[in-house]
Amino acid sequence: QVQLVESGGGLVQTGGSLRLSCTVSRRTGSDDYIAWFRQVQGKDREFVAGLKWTGSTGDLLDYLQDRFTISRDNAKSKVYLQMNSLKPEDTAVNYCAIQTSEDRQYSYWGQGTQVTVSS
Repeated sequence: QVQLVESGGGLVQTGGSLRLSCTVSRRTGSDDYIAWFRQVQGKDREFVAGLKWTGSTGDLLDYLQDRFTISRDNAKSKVYLQMNSLKPEDTAVNYCAIQTSEDRQYSYWGQGTQVTVSS
């Protein structure tokens, strides 16, 4: 079993920054995909960003590219989401998840971390 734990959420004012961390209990397959999702109250969970353990690029939701950055630290089995210039509409529960290369399913999920942006 693989465990994922998110941290770094909290309450910030509009324009502030947060860095979310996803700590994975063990390194998974090189072709596995580690992603951030978020769920705004009353809406469906949506994809935010993702990357693989290898490679130099990642993916980011188009309208967030000017403010968010995804990165990783393989030695610590961590994936980060840097969030800048936060807005009230960024208020959401943020989750990390792993899509396995074998079945292309998001089989592993963390419990989520709350981000609240006040105006």
